[in-house]
Amino acid sequence: MIVLTTFDLDEYAFGALRAGASAFLVKTATHQELVDAVRVVARGDAIVTPRITRQLIDAYTGRDQPVPGGQGLSVLSPRERDVFNAIALGLSNGEISQALHLSPATVKTHINRIFAKLGVRDRVQAVILAHQLG
Repeated sequence: MIVLTTFDLDEYAFGALRAGASAFLVKTATHQELVDAVRVVARGDAIVTPRITRQLIDAYTGRDQPVPGGQGLSVLSPRERDVFNAIALGLSNGEISQALHLSPATVKTHINRIFAKLGVRDRVQAVILAHQLG
């Protein structure tokens, strides 16, 4: 499987690789890079965007590896904490948008930042972390 995305975010890359992707490229990849990725995956090898390669090496060697919630909620802004609490209550993006008087796009932005800051990859992990942190 080859993943081509507009987002150059670690959590998306790691999630795609965990889900079985053999290639992770961003939309800025050239035509030739896409063709090369298809050939690489077809012969059973793997390829990822260079920046993600650095992150994979760091994660594998234990350097700069985020621990979910390792710094607690102190890394979140007050508004991000509000959104995090709403996620913990099981609210959808639309419900968070209405409850906090934010646009849906702003809610998505906050959620992406929260996930990155806390080292979680999805809402399920965020809810589990919220309950662990009380």
